[in-house]
Amino acid sequence: MSIEVAVRVSAQLGEGPTWDHSSSTLLWVDILASEVHRYAPARDDDAVLALPQHVGAAKPRAQGGLVCNLRDGIALVDRDGTKSWLVYWARDGVRGNDAGVDPSGRLWAGTMRYDQAANEGWLARVSGDGAAKVVVSEVNTSNGVGWSPDGTLMYFIDTPTRRIDVFDFDNAAGTVSNRRPLAHVGGTDGSPDGLTVDADGCVWVALWGGHAVRRYTPGGELDREVALPVDQPTACCFGGSDFTDLYVTSARAGLSDETLVQRQLNGSVLVLPGIGAGLPGVAFAG
Repeated sequence: MSIEVAVRVSAQLGEGPTWDHSSSTLLWVDILASEVHRYAPARDDDAVLALPQHVGAAKPRAQGGLVCNLRDGIALVDRDGTKSWLVYWARDGVRGNDAGVDPSGRLWAGTMRYDQAANEGWLARVSGDGAAKVVVSEVNTSNGVGWSPDGTLMYFIDTPTRRIDVFDFDNAAGTVSNRRPLAHVGGTDGSPDGLTVDADGCVWVALWGGHAVRRYTPGGELDREVALPVDQPTACCFGGSDFTDLYVTSARAGLSDETLVQRQLNGSVLVLPGIGAGLPGVAFAG
């Protein structure tokens, strides 16, 4: 197994990698720079779209363009660059964070307080027509969200809980029930951040402060850990022509100057070629 640098960059808070198989490109964001990046491996080109607010996640839309989880709500970016609000829910001190698209094309968008001082974030379900509902409330730091290959389970991380949780998922209704822990991450192992689910139904999670990504089985057993040359891995996804390459974003925010000199890849996007088998994602139905 090798670890390569996909995008050598100094992102303050790189997050939300998503493989857009319609264009064979990797979408990812630098939250604090208010940037959406689109990396084309075939051209080794990383194009940047600047947005007017901090952006927690950007996902492809079925009709083209992007849906973005911004500070103040959910925005649509059309192919021509036109931006419009789909949902506006601005609250003082709160911003959008990670997001995922379920098997029916609904966006599940998380929020968090900037100061992380209270459980004032949430995980909301947003349909293509803009209908929105908070499904998980009293969240501190809403992070990874993903679904099992058969669409019957939803995985979710509220980072300070140090857990990967799993819900039963009703895809027809877009509802969740029976929340329980899948796995706990030990206090010295880093904090669970973004996640992705592979073709075997295993959950891969990036460990902020843990220098690693881990894979947990559907039964919650840790069966693989890969050390990384960055201090703060933030999220991961499978991509490439056959969905066997694992892309991992990272962050520089909060690291000391000494650490940044010692490990200069902090903030870059890494790729682990051929490490597993992922599945194509679903575009937002809006």
